[in-house]
Amino acid sequence: MEKINGLVLAKMIDLGARNLAKNAEKINSLNVFPVPDGDTGTNMNLSMSSGAKETAANTVENIGELGKSFSKGLLMGARGNSGVILSQLFRGMSQYIVDKKEIDSKEFAAAIQNGVNIAYKAIIKPVEGTILTVAREAAEAGVKKAESTTSVIEVMEAIYAEAQESLKRTPDLLPILKEVGVVDSGGQGLVCVYQGFVAALKGEEIDGLDAVETNIVDMQFEDDHDMDFMSPEDIVYGFCTEFTVRLDKDKKEFDEDQFRKDMSEFGDSLLVISDSEYVKIHVHTETPGEVFNYGQQYGELIKIKSDNMREQHREVLRKQESKQATTSKEVKEQAMISISMGSGLSKVLTSMGVDYVVEGGQTMNPSTEDIMKAIKEVNAKNIYIFPNNKNIQLAAKQAAELAEENVYVVESKTAPQGLAAVMVFNPNVSPEENFASMQEVLGTVSTLEVTHAVRDTHIEGVEIKKDEFMGIRDGKIVVSNLSLNTVLEELLEKSIDEDKEIVTIYLGEESTDEYTDFLEKLIEDKYPDVEVELVESGQPVYPYIIGLE
Repeated sequence: MEKINGLVLAKMIDLGARNLAKNAEKINSLNVFPVPDGDTGTNMNLSMSSGAKETAANTVENIGELGKSFSKGLLMGARGNSGVILSQLFRGMSQYIVDKKEIDSKEFAAAIQNGVNIAYKAIIKPVEGTILTVAREAAEAGVKKAESTTSVIEVMEAIYAEAQESLKRTPDLLPILKEVGVVDSGGQGLVCVYQGFVAALKGEEIDGLDAVETNIVDMQFEDDHDMDFMSPEDIVYGFCTEFTVRLDKDKKEFDEDQFRKDMSEFGDSLLVISDSEYVKIHVHTETPGEVFNYGQQYGELIKIKSDNMREQHREVLRKQESKQATTSKEVKEQAMISISMGSGLSKVLTSMGVDYVVEGGQTMNPSTEDIMKAIKEVNAKNIYIFPNNKNIQLAAKQAAELAEENVYVVESKTAPQGLAAVMVFNPNVSPEENFASMQEVLGTVSTLEVTHAVRDTHIEGVEIKKDEFMGIRDGKIVVSNLSLNTVLEELLEKSIDEDKEIVTIYLGEESTDEYTDFLEKLIEDKYPDVEVELVESGQPVYPYIIGLE
């Protein structure tokens, strides 16, 4: 491949962005400089993704035009120190190729080198041992390689290889990295982008990236770095402040040198990037309001944000403490996680051996993240999750796919099903046997639910009026009436047969002694052979949930 055009560059950008996104959380774990706020991966990902989104919407064969779209997307989406620097690296690259339809290997290397030049100019006090060093040394290797080859692939491989080697050396240049035992987070992010570039030029897809050799030091992606080397109170300028000014010719005349000088009075980590229309500013400051007011002299503010880095560092420390506490626990062989939509039901689940209860249900479904947190908390090799609601099953299955642990999602659609499945757990059999038993018992449980109708409707032969009580059997509405007693009586009549032996009544927030007494007497009189149990479960929406086994 001796030349590349806009279509090829678009593929490189797409794959680089996707590989960066794939590793964003790992990159966050390396973030110690200039402030250990744990967001470098997130910021670089948002920045690169913004550029990739712009090129995907404007993909053209002309590489100069494609580069302009990429640069615009990066400028508007750039976040954080490393994200803004990343935007400058590729802004410089795009400026070099702006008048070209396609480029050869020497032009490609020169474009990468121009990006480094532009990035260094954007920073008042460049610090070595950061993404800047990795970018510079990688670009130098690319320029050198272009002297001996016409292959763009070979040039990009040289850039990527030197980026990895440079990344390894960052702790020798920046003492804080060596102290904590990490490589530079921004440099690691750039390596991920370059890894994607190489894969794209070779015609690989993102799913094949795991097979690409990295050869980066072992310490790069460990998540147990000691982050208490600095306390939140040690951070001098506490607010990571970013905004873009849309320049207005009717306001104060913009002079970039004077603007930089003035902005430097507000704090440190200052980055200022401008073109004929916009100025992008990143600064760490104690007075974000004053920074915004200063910027408004030149035009309208867009895309403003200010993050409290002290609080971000506190959150990093909290996560570290939580992980250390979890790690210190003995790893269990098997554990159970259940979703619960009532405090009483949660107590029942815990008493039956459930290790972790996630609050949620019909009106507040827990997220995949909530369930992932539970998976980490139980600290077990084999985990069973009981969603107890069909609307939660997908989130549970997504969490199971993301988890490193062996996770089984028992497909319980109701609380009675979930409880029945929990009861068959046997710690002395294999996880596969337990899961099979739990799945099998679901089919033996019928669930009856009573709730209010919120509107008039007609479903499967049942006429329903607003504010009536509805009786639901295994997800299907079978009766509706203004009288709760009538609904309870008809629902049981349609559901209890000679095979049913146990009736468990779960009392919701809206249950009353009057209706509960009626229900108990009704079962005692009409179905004397079944065993009845009451559970104060406290669920919302459903005054009564009844499990039949």
